Amino acid sequence: MNARSHALVVALTGGVAAGKTMVTRRFEALGVHVHDADVAAREVIEPGTPGLAEVVDAFGAGALDDSGRLDRAAMRQRVFADPAARRTLEAIIHPRVRQWLRERALAERGPYCLLAIPLLAENIEHYRWVDRVLLVDAPEPVQIERLIARDGIDETLARRMLAHQASRTERLALADDVIENSGDEAALDTAVAGLHQRYLALAASH
Repeated sequence: MNARSHALVVALTGGVAAGKTMVTRRFEALGVHVHDADVAAREVIEPGTPGLAEVVDAFGAGALDDSGRLDRAAMRQRVFADPAARRTLEAIIHPRVRQWLRERALAERGPYCLLAIPLLAENIEHYRWVDRVLLVDAPEPVQIERLIARDGIDETLARRMLAHQASRTERLALADDVIENSGDEAALDTAVAGLHQRYLALAASH
């Protein structure tokens, strides 16, 4: 990776509803390019893509909504209730997401960029080429509260979604840098500004 691009590549991760978007928006405001795995996951299964065709082959036409796009709400309920279905869907989407992210990282010509990858810990063997890992961390009760408010789901589903992800301990073990995001906006601003300066310095010697 380093031989092909001078940009420092920072993978940003965190548990569901840890507040990753709050952090990435602050980096973007500083002029940093953020390449988001969630955006990639939508693009690689847009109508007409091989990815969506493979989803339909695996799950049937019922996986689509009336507009011909993936019915995300229905699929989310299905895969969280059926581990085999979840693995099948991930096997279709995740390799395409990894390719999308790597292509954008290789094309990056700024000092550094962020790759927002929620499931980094679960797939770290595929991302050994990144230079640093930044963890956005939040207490579990805060995650659950945010998730219920954001997605309009009940606490049972929120807890199930957390249980299907890597543990906080596993994510901390991978992290080079950690931002504690429990809701203090001023502290978040300060943390992002400090890391921005650190990454610029690291990029200069990269």
